[in-house]
Amino acid sequence: MKPIAIFRHSPGEGPGYFATFLDRHSLPWTLFKIDDGVSPPPTSDGFSGLCFMGGPMSANDALPWLPKTLALIRDADVKGVPLLGHCLGGQLIAKALGGKVTGNPVKEIGWGEVDSADATVAAEWLGDATRFTAFHWHGETFSIPPGATQLLKSRHCANQAFVRGPHLAMQCHVEMTDSMIRSWCQQWSAERAPASASVQTPEQMQEGMEARIAAMRLMADRLYSRWIRSLLSP
Repeated sequence: MKPIAIFRHSPGEGPGYFATFLDRHSLPWTLFKIDDGVSPPPTSDGFSGLCFMGGPMSANDALPWLPKTLALIRDADVKGVPLLGHCLGGQLIAKALGGKVTGNPVKEIGWGEVDSADATVAAEWLGDATRFTAFHWHGETFSIPPGATQLLKSRHCANQAFVRGPHLAMQCHVEMTDSMIRSWCQQWSAERAPASASVQTPEQMQEGMEARIAAMRLMADRLYSRWIRSLLSP
């Protein structure tokens, strides 16, 4: 099988549990460190799937790699190469496919419930689950692009995930590890967002963290398992 390309946009926002999942299923993958100056490939031809991770930048920023990334996403869509996005990655997919990325009404930071938005699609991607607790860290959000179906929503963010054919784009973070959460918590003050109904403190985020991660991984396994079913074989 061709490798899965994973695109990292920030040193602290790598593939996390997604890489562990792929290794457990003996699926090859390669990491593109965009934050280290590596350019996205011009086409998706050499890959069975593309995965885009998060990052502190905006999908609307004037960044040299961003037009190339959007073009790569469109190329993959035309060729049927499955796309997977986490937070910024989901926003990039939405924008490339005709959606918009705008400010969310509030910043959403910490643990929070997400609910299924479409029963038929949820049954395909989530099984019998209709709600689970995910991790969040974002101030922007995406609209649902043409031809896509909303999969998840939350109290503080209307669009938490959508699917379009083999593609899955998420606003939430299901790839988190304990070390990633501890690292991100060190940046909490830089967000300049006081604790509120949608913003948790580092102490709140790390309380019972191991059990929360374990529960979220059950759902991550369902989402990732459904996604890899569409991976292109050689």
